[in-house]
Amino acid sequence: MICLRFAISFILSMLGLLACNSVYAQADTFIGLLEPSAKNELWLNPGMVTYHFQTDQNLNGANWGAGAEYRFSTVSSITAGRFYNSNNAYSNYAGIYYQPLAIGPIKVGAVIGGFSGYSSTNNGGWFPAAIPALTWEGDWVGANVFIIPTIGDRVHGGISLQLKFKVFS
Repeated sequence: MICLRFAISFILSMLGLLACNSVYAQADTFIGLLEPSAKNELWLNPGMVTYHFQTDQNLNGANWGAGAEYRFSTVSSITAGRFYNSNNAYSNYAGIYYQPLAIGPIKVGAVIGGFSGYSSTNNGGWFPAAIPALTWEGDWVGANVFIIPTIGDRVHGGISLQLKFKVFS
């Protein structure tokens, strides 16, 4: 419950910051395509918090861990990390973000890659995934929001919030 309150509080705070921001992410209009250009940024994250759609299954919403994201383009970055998953086991992940659309300062797209550590999917081994992702990045702090679909009894759906910190640019 504390994680859910934190997530809601954080999301509301982020929305407040975004409402005050008069400069939008490289788009000439509120909704538009981002112009691809080179970047060189490293972001670190402490995992994420998740609100699960299946509230009756006692799933873990405190998905803490460690991860890194290297942004090499305004529309793309690579990511890898490890976290304590919804089934109370450790998971590893690796993938690439592709976010060509901007809605105000929010980048919209997906992260495509692989995960491990879920016993109900591939016996805990690696499996491919494509997850819708929203990203906001400030000067030194940012956030990713993931919308995870429920897939039968193999994937527990939810909304995850990942706070991240830029360590160099």
